[in-house]
Amino acid sequence: MSVLVVGSTALDSIKTPKRENPRLLGGSASHAAVAASFFAPVKLVGIVGDDFPRRYVALYRRHGLNLDGLQIAAGKTFHWSGEYEVNMNNRRTLATELGVFETFQPDLPPAHCDTPFVLLANIAPALQHHVLDQMRRPKFVVADTMDLWLNIALDDLLRLLKRVDALVLNDSEARHLTKEDNVVVAAKQIHRLGPKFVIVKKGEHGAILSGPGGFFLCPAFPLTKVVDPTGAGDSFVGGLIGWLASARGGVEANLRRAMLYGSVVASFCCEGFGLTRTDKLTRPQIEQRATELRRMASV
Repeated sequence: MSVLVVGSTALDSIKTPKRENPRLLGGSASHAAVAASFFAPVKLVGIVGDDFPRRYVALYRRHGLNLDGLQIAAGKTFHWSGEYEVNMNNRRTLATELGVFETFQPDLPPAHCDTPFVLLANIAPALQHHVLDQMRRPKFVVADTMDLWLNIALDDLLRLLKRVDALVLNDSEARHLTKEDNVVVAAKQIHRLGPKFVIVKKGEHGAILSGPGGFFLCPAFPLTKVVDPTGAGDSFVGGLIGWLASARGGVEANLRRAMLYGSVVASFCCEGFGLTRTDKLTRPQIEQRATELRRMASV
């Protein structure tokens, strides 16, 4: 089955203590869509300016992405600039230039409205609502969010939670949303807001799934070197929903294994700047690392 990914398509300028890379392909939709493409056909919906490099369009096409929903508008592509400390858990934003993204309205091509698996990547909840208003009975909807929307669009987000099957957020965002320091308690409170499944990302410590079958602890793949963690969370959820779309059987029966595959794709993302490592990834490499991760996690 195919996957619809709606989110930001951006140019990222990333600085670490060892290196600086300007205007790399980035954005939540870019990372998630490429990650999902290793497992299922993907339809990408986003907006770029007329300055968007052709080589990045070629990258999308190399991964088989359907670009019928990619809008090209007069103006500048969304640009984000950030700097990491030696401890790459610490990052600060240097600049954010919305460009054409400021007026983005995710209007779907008619053929996209029947896509069974939907990933509402990290964009304003009002835009995520607009996407769902156009969908016709999707099988599984996942929404990602961030602390910004908890601060400035909480009412829209709370309404959205009643419309999605799964919510993905990190541990600090879960605490922010529920005012609970305990992640387990926070996940249970989020269920009461609507989502059947709650996935709490914990960075290098993996992710926690809460659902009808109880809790599942998904490990992160241990890396000896992290080059750039930008987009790892988006790659995780993209790999997850892509693998789900490719699997036989119900979502609940496959979700734990899908998280392992998401974790694996995210680990490759961290080994290069932006999408440079993910772009060169192959399915056999993913399968090999997934086998290693299952072995390390087995009892």
